[in-house]
Amino acid sequence: MGFLEPDLPVVDMAEWSKGTRSERIRPMARHWAEVGFGTPVALHLFYAGKVGLYVLGGWLIVLSTKGIDGFTSVGDWWSEPIVFQKVVLYTLLFEVVGLGCGFGPLNNRFFPPLGSILYWLRPKTIRLPPWPERVPLTRGTTRTPVDVALYAALLVLTSIALLSNGTGPVPELGTTVGLLPVWQIAAVLGLLAVIGLRDKVIFLAARGEVYATLAVTFLFTGADMIVAAKVVFVVIWMGAATSKLNKHFPFVVSTMMSNSPVFRRKSLKRKFFENFPDDLRPGRLSRIFAHGGTAVEMCVPLVLFFSHGGLPTTIAAIVMIGFHLTILTAIPMGVPLEWNVFMIFGVLVLFVAHADLGLAGLHNPIPVAVLFIVIAGIVIAGNLFPRKISFLPGMRYYAGNWDTTLWCITPSAAAKISRGIVAIAGMPQAQLERFYGKDRAQIPMFMGYAFRAMNTHGRALFTLVHRAMPPGREDEYTITDGERICSTALGWNFGDGHLHNEQLIAAMQERCRFEPGEVRVVLLDAQPIHQGTQEYRLVDAATGEFERGVVYVADMVTRQPWADDVPVHVRHSAPA
Repeated sequence: MGFLEPDLPVVDMAEWSKGTRSERIRPMARHWAEVGFGTPVALHLFYAGKVGLYVLGGWLIVLSTKGIDGFTSVGDWWSEPIVFQKVVLYTLLFEVVGLGCGFGPLNNRFFPPLGSILYWLRPKTIRLPPWPERVPLTRGTTRTPVDVALYAALLVLTSIALLSNGTGPVPELGTTVGLLPVWQIAAVLGLLAVIGLRDKVIFLAARGEVYATLAVTFLFTGADMIVAAKVVFVVIWMGAATSKLNKHFPFVVSTMMSNSPVFRRKSLKRKFFENFPDDLRPGRLSRIFAHGGTAVEMCVPLVLFFSHGGLPTTIAAIVMIGFHLTILTAIPMGVPLEWNVFMIFGVLVLFVAHADLGLAGLHNPIPVAVLFIVIAGIVIAGNLFPRKISFLPGMRYYAGNWDTTLWCITPSAAAKISRGIVAIAGMPQAQLERFYGKDRAQIPMFMGYAFRAMNTHGRALFTLVHRAMPPGREDEYTITDGERICSTALGWNFGDGHLHNEQLIAAMQERCRFEPGEVRVVLLDAQPIHQGTQEYRLVDAATGEFERGVVYVADMVTRQPWADDVPVHVRHSAPA
């Protein structure tokens, strides 16, 4: 791995290009197992610097608060409740502007490195309302000046709250600075809710399931606010752990550890696989990491919540900080780096500095109980009915089990997308060609295929693309990950197939008027936690769905990343 140059696979382009898609993915998967994506060291340092700027920005915003003084006197003010409030709102703003998850080259976003604010302040870009048939005044997929004004108002109101002072002493919390005015919190939440009903993308990009939920706790009084925030953290951890009780998660671990800049020795990375280079299923080390990490995320938060100080709290806090540092230093795809820094800060503020506050100290337990029931219920429903609920509020973070799509696009369709979609970034292949050159762009593109294939669902996706494209015409199509389409068309993506399903297909068809056969999409739903199958649909953008069925997870986990022969069980088909 070079400092400035990526460490990409070395292949004989002429011979490699003659192979089938499966044959071309094979050397890419082997390279991933030893090297990862081959990211230059300078790029990792860039992301580390971005995390540093995030911390510095939050630090300066906190110091703007009356009663909090001393840049180097962190020990005097870090545990103030208003500091936690401001860090929550600051991180929400950081994310909804587009500087957090999904930022930059490690999310295949090169020029420019973010979308978000560049799209959502621009009329006529695509928006995706979550329930247009049920919620009045939300129909349509075109961003209007009203949508732009609402988003701008969210940025302004959040900034006002960040620069506000506390409301005065709260003896119960041991603070003389006080808390943020409740009206500011309510205004931010109200705006985010209205925006989310007009465009689910912005709500998800704001990481509403984390920061908006925590902001709801700021509407509570006294100790209830701290205890409710603790409840939210515990649900996040245990919800994420629950979603990892599957056969997919070890594949995520082996893929992520191969890409980690911390694990640099190839001999160590190979141990995460069953038998490198021929068997790239997760090995014993991956299973230990996966099951051990799930146990930590499931059990240790309960110790934090119920221990109320002393050695158990200290040990549990150290374990959870180490847990998030492991994820952070792996620099996973999607780059949720600041989120992990925030979670570490939350451990220290909520569970260490305020370890004494627990359920017994609640003045009004009913709102806290209702909040718990709502967010835990969403997690449960998200695992039972993943097609209905995004993997973000469903807390299925990095579980390896999420909705995915592959888009098969002809050159004529790509030209229509460039002309018909109001966007900042170009199509993914064009971005890669601009960055790597036309010939070399095939390598990172197939490395992207390899990343998808290293996860269990990749085996099914690359099997189903053969069924999606007309026989004898596969060479006419460029296979593009739905996340990359989402990045171009919506301005943000973070592994959520709900953002590039039939709703986006219809919005793009409305603008681009694809001919039958120009765009074919494979949609693969996540696995419901109580079933052993994943449902799929094959859709032509012009004529609609033409096949649906299921694939079995048991068939996917036994195959290699380059497999495209997963048994398919068709339940309905129509002429394509």
